[in-house]
Amino acid sequence: MMEKMIFGRYVPGNSLLHRLDPRCKLVLLTAYIGIVFIPNNAATYAILALFTLWLVILSKVPVKFLFNGLQFIFWLILITLLLHLFFTKEGDVVFQYGGFKVYERGLTLGVFVSLRFLLLVITTSLLTLTTTSIEMTDGMEYLLNPLKRLRFPVHELALMMSIALRFIPTLMDETDKIMKAQMARGADFTGPVKERIRAVVPLLIPLFINSFKRAEELATAMEARGYRGGEGRTKYRVLHWRTKDTIATLLFALLAAVLFMFRS
Repeated sequence: MMEKMIFGRYVPGNSLLHRLDPRCKLVLLTAYIGIVFIPNNAATYAILALFTLWLVILSKVPVKFLFNGLQFIFWLILITLLLHLFFTKEGDVVFQYGGFKVYERGLTLGVFVSLRFLLLVITTSLLTLTTTSIEMTDGMEYLLNPLKRLRFPVHELALMMSIALRFIPTLMDETDKIMKAQMARGADFTGPVKERIRAVVPLLIPLFINSFKRAEELATAMEARGYRGGEGRTKYRVLHWRTKDTIATLLFALLAAVLFMFRS
């Protein structure tokens, strides 16, 4: 499961999503988080799902790779669906088995909320899969630039968020290596839940040690390259807002208009 973790990873490529300005991608992701709450019927959810599938195709990220990376999310989606089926008692009964009844409102809400959650996770993953950490930092710093007037450490905050995001897959890989090393020495990560938790505890100490070690190495590397914060810092890569970024923004605005049009 650790090897399949995709959140925070970057997949090199030359797709349309890879070439979009990071500021555009960050703004559109924020807009998508709002747009995903517009649908309230089957037609609008179908439109949003097709649009998200189109984004996946445009990213040229292998669908199998994306599916494998989201497997652990499916359990959360299943739990969300079951909670609505068990506790929402509105509408007509569509299924009954003994004392268990599935109501129309519970089934509808369960499917819609689960689909909304899945679409959000897919779109968020596409951002990290198609945007490097440097582009992410530059984009966030530019968007938060007005806060500099309030003496807000915009550059440092953007850098910390980018590093934290990119450290997630690194820590997952490190955890996987430690687990395999301990399994080679006789550790057992199977069996009852209580035994699994007890076996996971010894992972924490070497994981914390390696995390601090990597953080120290990163800090040393940044100091060796003359990093002294954002004050007076120039940029080798300058962001350019191009025509395709404007078209992407207009497409998202059109999507929102269409969803409002077909909304119940």
